[in-house]
Amino acid sequence: MPQTAILFTGQGAQSVGMGKDIADRWPVAAQTFAQANEVLGYDLRKLCFEGPADQLERTDIQQPAIYTSSVAIWRAFNEGRDLPENPVAMAGLSLGEYTALHAAGCMTFEAGLQLVRRRGELMQAAATAVASGMVSIMGLAPDAVETLCQTVLAELPPEVVLVPANYNCPGQIVVSGSREACERILPLVEQAGGRAIPLKVAGAFHSPIMQPAADGLATVLADTPLETPQVPVVANVNCRNHTDAGTIRQWLTDQLTHPVRWQASMERLLGEGVEQFIEIGPGRVLAGLMKKISRKTPVVNLSTAESLEQYASASR
Repeated sequence: MPQTAILFTGQGAQSVGMGKDIADRWPVAAQTFAQANEVLGYDLRKLCFEGPADQLERTDIQQPAIYTSSVAIWRAFNEGRDLPENPVAMAGLSLGEYTALHAAGCMTFEAGLQLVRRRGELMQAAATAVASGMVSIMGLAPDAVETLCQTVLAELPPEVVLVPANYNCPGQIVVSGSREACERILPLVEQAGGRAIPLKVAGAFHSPIMQPAADGLATVLADTPLETPQVPVVANVNCRNHTDAGTIRQWLTDQLTHPVRWQASMERLLGEGVEQFIEIGPGRVLAGLMKKISRKTPVVNLSTAESLEQYASASR
């Protein structure tokens, strides 16, 4: 049996209808959405299944929606058996790190849901307070992107922010910062031979602009019961394994203001012998990134009832 790592989807993978076919097929998944409605006090199930899309795209709604949908898929995947494939590690992209920590036994579903709801609210508030954004840059090396950020900042007041926010895969880095800085880097990327795409997000995630959100999240994390992971979970901020409640609290707080090092995290797992990845959650973002990190490494995407049933049939 190949050494397997489980990956969990991050923010931005949402779509109207996500999780509906899973909930229709597996009672444990339907129960997950019912639990979420009870914890949150509003009809998250309806928003996931029916939209509207503009509501589902709000940071404070999107985060609990993706977390709940991913947990519903995970529970359907695990129904009636121990951890499938005996995974050697877990990881999640940004928001997905919370799902990974829940799946690894660090926190209850309810505790994780309360965390991501508050995280989304805090991030939305920090984004609203400062005009900011994010830009996806393709076709340039990390040092070239970092140099462009410094070039932009050299011409602006010292309080302006522009930093790498996501090192996703070879040739794809997302920068995050003040709106003026994000606008100024666009032509510089084109001149350097890359391609820049402004992202439709609420603000500058994974940057110092999120410090107020990080401060608020640290308070919430301090009051959240956490257990030692039963499966190693890789932290976004430093590619190291979470070891105890202290590292979980610190590194999740740091994640809001520091870049997500997804490529390096995946390369570390590959270097340690992981031979196969299973992506849990809506969409196929992580499978797409892995194709650029290691094309030969198989990634099984489980996001629909059909994909779960096909995987179950192939595993018999």
